Amino acid sequence: MAEIAGKFDFAIDRGGTFTDIFARCPDGRERVLKLLSHDPQNYNDAPTEGIRRILQEETRQAFPRDQPVDTSLIGWIRMGTTVATNALLERQGERTALLVTRGFRDLLHIGTQARPNLFDLEVSMPDVLYEEVIEVEERVVLKQERGRVAGRDTGEVLEVWREPDLQQVERDLQALLSRGITSLAVLLLHSYTWSPHEQAIGSLARKLGFTQVSLSSEVMPMVRAVPRGYTVCADAYLTPKIRQYLKGFVSGFRGGMKDVRVLFMQSDGGLTPMDEFCGSRAVLSGPAGGVVGYAVTSYSQTERKPVIGFDMGGTSTDVSRYAGQYEHVFEATTAGVTLQAPQLDINTVAAGGGSRLFFRSGMFVVGPESAGAHPGPACYRKGGPLTVTDANLALGRLLPSHFPKIFGPQENEPLSTEETMKGFRELTCKINCFLNGKSEMSMEDVAMGFIRVANEAMCRPIRALTQAKGHDTSQHILACFGGAGGQHACAIARALGMKTVFIHKYSGILSAYGLALADMVEETQEPCSLQYWVDSFPELDRRVEQLSLRCREALRARGFTSAQITTEVYLHLRYQGTDCALMVTANGHPGNAQTCRSGDFAAAFAERYLKEFGFTIPGRPIMVDDIRVRGTGKSGIQSQTKVKAGQGSPRPVEVTQCYFDDGYQDTAVYLWEEMTCDHSITGPAIIIEKNSTILVEPRCVAQLTPEGDVRIAVSSDTACALGTELNAVQLSIFSHRFMSIAEQMGRVLQRTSISTNIKERLDFSCAVFGPDGGLVSNAPHIPVHLGAMQETVQYQIRAMGSDLRDGDVLLSNHPCAGGSHLPDLTVITPVFRKGITGPVFFVASRGHHADIGGITPGSMPPHSTSLQQEGAVFISFKLVTGGIFQEEAVTAALLAPAQNPECSGTRNLHDNLSDLRAQVAANQRGCQLVLELINSYGLEVVQAYMGYIQSNAELAVRDMLKEFARRRRQQTGCLEVEAEDHMDDGTPIRLRIRINEEEGSAVFDFTGTGTEVWGNCNAPRAITLSALIYCLRCMVGQDIPLNQGCLTPIQVIIPPGSILQPSQNAAVVGGNVLTSQRVVDVIFRAFETCAASQGCMNNISFGNEKGGYYETVAGGAGAGPGWHGRSGVHSHMTNTRITDPEILEKRYPVVLEQFSLRAGSGGCGCYHGGDGVVRKLLFRDRVVLSVLTERRATRPYGLHGGQDGAPGINLLHRADGRVLNLGAKTTVSLEPGDMFCLYTPGGGGYGKEEGDHEHGSGDPPAKSIPQESV
Repeated sequence: MAEIAGKFDFAIDRGGTFTDIFARCPDGRERVLKLLSHDPQNYNDAPTEGIRRILQEETRQAFPRDQPVDTSLIGWIRMGTTVATNALLERQGERTALLVTRGFRDLLHIGTQARPNLFDLEVSMPDVLYEEVIEVEERVVLKQERGRVAGRDTGEVLEVWREPDLQQVERDLQALLSRGITSLAVLLLHSYTWSPHEQAIGSLARKLGFTQVSLSSEVMPMVRAVPRGYTVCADAYLTPKIRQYLKGFVSGFRGGMKDVRVLFMQSDGGLTPMDEFCGSRAVLSGPAGGVVGYAVTSYSQTERKPVIGFDMGGTSTDVSRYAGQYEHVFEATTAGVTLQAPQLDINTVAAGGGSRLFFRSGMFVVGPESAGAHPGPACYRKGGPLTVTDANLALGRLLPSHFPKIFGPQENEPLSTEETMKGFRELTCKINCFLNGKSEMSMEDVAMGFIRVANEAMCRPIRALTQAKGHDTSQHILACFGGAGGQHACAIARALGMKTVFIHKYSGILSAYGLALADMVEETQEPCSLQYWVDSFPELDRRVEQLSLRCREALRARGFTSAQITTEVYLHLRYQGTDCALMVTANGHPGNAQTCRSGDFAAAFAERYLKEFGFTIPGRPIMVDDIRVRGTGKSGIQSQTKVKAGQGSPRPVEVTQCYFDDGYQDTAVYLWEEMTCDHSITGPAIIIEKNSTILVEPRCVAQLTPEGDVRIAVSSDTACALGTELNAVQLSIFSHRFMSIAEQMGRVLQRTSISTNIKERLDFSCAVFGPDGGLVSNAPHIPVHLGAMQETVQYQIRAMGSDLRDGDVLLSNHPCAGGSHLPDLTVITPVFRKGITGPVFFVASRGHHADIGGITPGSMPPHSTSLQQEGAVFISFKLVTGGIFQEEAVTAALLAPAQNPECSGTRNLHDNLSDLRAQVAANQRGCQLVLELINSYGLEVVQAYMGYIQSNAELAVRDMLKEFARRRRQQTGCLEVEAEDHMDDGTPIRLRIRINEEEGSAVFDFTGTGTEVWGNCNAPRAITLSALIYCLRCMVGQDIPLNQGCLTPIQVIIPPGSILQPSQNAAVVGGNVLTSQRVVDVIFRAFETCAASQGCMNNISFGNEKGGYYETVAGGAGAGPGWHGRSGVHSHMTNTRITDPEILEKRYPVVLEQFSLRAGSGGCGCYHGGDGVVRKLLFRDRVVLSVLTERRATRPYGLHGGQDGAPGINLLHRADGRVLNLGAKTTVSLEPGDMFCLYTPGGGGYGKEEGDHEHGSGDPPAKSIPQESV
């Protein structure tokens, strides 16, 4: 694409608050401009106004604001915009309807069935984007013997079961048009591989007059119906808004931009023509420009040192990574919507300049709440709260004299230091009152403390982005941009061990500058179901060449020459039998006679898999899920501007006082524009740029490069001189560090495991424990694991004693040793320190293994009556001895159940061993991080803060109990509460709670609970403790550490021999997944917290000699004071995901006939309980089905006059027409054509129903249960 000489070129980033403009003038000079995105009193459109101003100033000709801009002097315009993002965040898109295969009207409401926040009883989730749903009577399924049709070159075989009734579809579409809906999203199952049904409906809709028709087979033809559905809805919802904006933008220019090349930035970092810019590819349009900007300007092709992009804004911080190639993801969530489209891998944390500051129960807390633009931070003079920006101002790191006077009610005043200091005086007084004379803090100490906590919060996603993929965080450059990042960059780099901070001269407008540097991109992609092996290479080569040709032709049509065009081939590869696919390029792996022409993808896949997951699976076939070609037309500019050299030392414009760890220090202030390329500045110093402030911390040295950028050399962190006495700031930092250890263990486990249960359903937990086995931090993975692992670790300490050595790893799952149920295998690693005899810490991981033997496939037998029938048992088994994995011994133990009558050993030994090794690897990472922490601070300090963190959790629980007791005493005068509920077999679970208001303690007494049962609903003691920690954390209502301190104020009385403390050999598999939910219901009933949720995990498993499958299924959540219950969601003690319908049908002998909400099953009330779901599985092969459920005889209770939720029911429709009620727990053999129908319970209602009620989150009520919903 040839450049047009003698014209102005513009790159514009239109953000939510500001619009940034970079302009290249005809003589090569560069101009930058920043203006408000919304200023209706002065202009209609910010990008248009910016172009007008620059043209007028540079040409000295009049460009009247009330007339269209003359485009004769404009060469090209490139834009990134948050129009789509803001419409998504604010739910201000086009009115949209969804057309979906019959039986799946609620598929996108249910989604993965997981809730985003474990401890949010309200289950706050964004609304779906569509307004109405039309179900289409059509169905295509995979792999049938008759009526075959070919998939779209995927190699899959399909069968059309039902053709769409286009006449009925037309009537439905006409009805939508009559209601003013003109935007349509179409999602039909398996359309990613066979699209004629969608194409027919799309043609009909366009003919009828729909202005926007988005087909999932066109928007993103990738397997997985749920993310593809979200993506097509986003496309239909956002594209009309983008077109509306573009129409207005173009109208501001003479001739409608006819002779101007206008390109827009997509989420994947590539530019596309204006008329092809669509909603599903636009959500990261703004941030993508910044990634391109730092990638091109800060990555050296000679040094090849990877770069972390750090973009700190007002409400959040974006982090990303570049190492010579853009890192893309193909499924990411923005504003609660999961999009399946190529996107740059940008991670966002809710910590920015506007993040609010809190002091809660002795802990400094930053965010996630934000002051926003209005009222903004306290210093904005609009009555806002204290924020990170205020903390920087209080420490002297922001200088009001260098800010424009745009603050206050009239937006004509400077930043207010007085308002900030007033707020910190009040907060400091509150903190010192809490400390009660212990280590009193100054205002500066408090502000500095919040800065350090904010920095640690921003370090966590950077560690996650690097270490989760096997990279060393310290071996990166930190590229800082955005308005707020410069004040924090040195501290964050130092905390992460990085040596260099890079800040581009246009860092304040880097997203706009990145647009000028970006290239045009054309992508083509299609699904595939071929094995990657020599027989498939000719077909793969043919399809790659077709896709490459399409890319090249599209780019040539846009004016690029062949020399300017490059293409890159990607294959979406996974090991057969796994769900974890990687989009792989063959860069560095050239092709040969034994590979595809495009490269050795098998070698590239193995290298990448080993890097990210720590292992490969030799001999396992590799499958190709998708073929993707990315074509690039080189069109980015090259900046020629150099900074002249100067003489002498740089001159500060003033010297101010800034507060650091050592107190106030003289800090020189420099203006960036006055610096020259040979200037070197030693910290502490402040560098002022038009749009940002850079803090050069002590022991750091800043230098201006010949290109005019700032490069800061960061010294290593000095040794931490921290004592064992409590420091409230360090308490918060240690809380982050301990939680980060558990989170990183979880990432290692997820990426190194192989089974679907752990890798995809995320049925695992990781935690850190003290030398006494007490829980220190537990990443919020699966609630039923929360307190149970502590019992396991403490049992091993008692049992093993001094028999533990460095290099030993233990395996346990027995209920008497703190186990929950046998499939949950807990791997425990003691942490040893040189010179100390015993373990100084423990780390552990617990994962649900898909099969460990027993009487049924999946090791979840509905009718087990003894522990031996449920699979392999481990009490204190040394999985690793002296660093050697005991494969032979653990294999024998996993196969041992076959010695019991009617039992089998594990049916999937390979996955067991692989996942156990993954758990060992996760623990090893935890050990490394614990020892790093000890090396930084010293053992005594780390163990002291371990105790302080546990005490902090204890304090939060005591405060909650005191507040509850106060309210209870005022209402009833009694500090005892009690509750009772029943299992389906009539077994009571009784609880009496006696609260000591003065101490903030309580006795939880389960005396009167029913005896151990002849079945498997017995729950080991550890399960009750997990339920207790979960409930206490929910009722505290704020983010507190999850550790043993939560239970310190609690005395628990459980009668031995009861269902909650059964005998050693009692069957327990149902206790973990069913009884645990009933314990939670009883606790919340006693505290009157909320109505009962579905009270069940709905465990369904099936299998035969070819393999097995296990899932837990969502239901209705209980309503509470101020909210309706969420429908179709997992509640309380589980949060596992469900398999996507297309993956389910692709991998297993089943057709999912229906997966929708069970309308009306939630209890009525002032606030309605959430509805359960209907899930119908039609089997295509002989299988054994196992069902393990509850709440089939008892109903989830309503509260305060709210009605009970509907109980569940399990039906079997035989192929011969019989319908059988299977009861709550059963195992049954099925034949092809049999259909299992699961109806899960609804949640209870809250409060007496008094007409319609405005509600918070949750779902509006359905009026009744239709007959078909049972």
